Amino acid sequence: MSEPLRVAVIVASVRDGRFGPVIANWFTGVARERQSLDIDVIDLIEHDLPNRLSQSPDLEVQAQLSAVSPRLAAADAFVVVTPEYNHSYPASLKSLIDWHTTEWHAKPVGFVGYGGLAGGMRAVEHLRQIFAETHSVTVRDTVGFHGPWGQFDEQGNLIDPTEAEAAAKTLLDSLEWWGTALKDKKAQQPYGS
Repeated sequence: MSEPLRVAVIVASVRDGRFGPVIANWFTGVARERQSLDIDVIDLIEHDLPNRLSQSPDLEVQAQLSAVSPRLAAADAFVVVTPEYNHSYPASLKSLIDWHTTEWHAKPVGFVGYGGLAGGMRAVEHLRQIFAETHSVTVRDTVGFHGPWGQFDEQGNLIDPTEAEAAAKTLLDSLEWWGTALKDKKAQQPYGS
């Protein structure tokens, strides 16, 4: 049996009263049912990267990067759990993306969006453009929660998981396919060579 695909699940929201951890916990619970996946949750509230980018960051920023960069580099695939703020995604996520380059290369990215009527899909569509520029591959299938606040009970369980679990299965199937294909190809030939 081959080693599990390493998937970094990125919790993008850092806003007070955020709902992202509830959705991320549900999603990682579904993902951890697959023995073929090794899940690493990267919660951006724990990684306060500055918006001001530098080619030579000071020691404090280097320390902040050293806590997250190796985890991104070790991942074979990513799932971004993002809210939709003002028709787009949070600044915390853009900072994470912009501070890194090769960590994203030739890896698949899936999305779990949440928000009001659009269910986070406008944020996801913006992110597809950004991740294309990082040399990663976004998977088509997503999970979206329209007005998620009433869909989970007090323990963080979905009240009616049928549609969301089916969407998560489809997303994870695609992520595994792309993650395995890209990992195998990179083992034969490094990306960009």
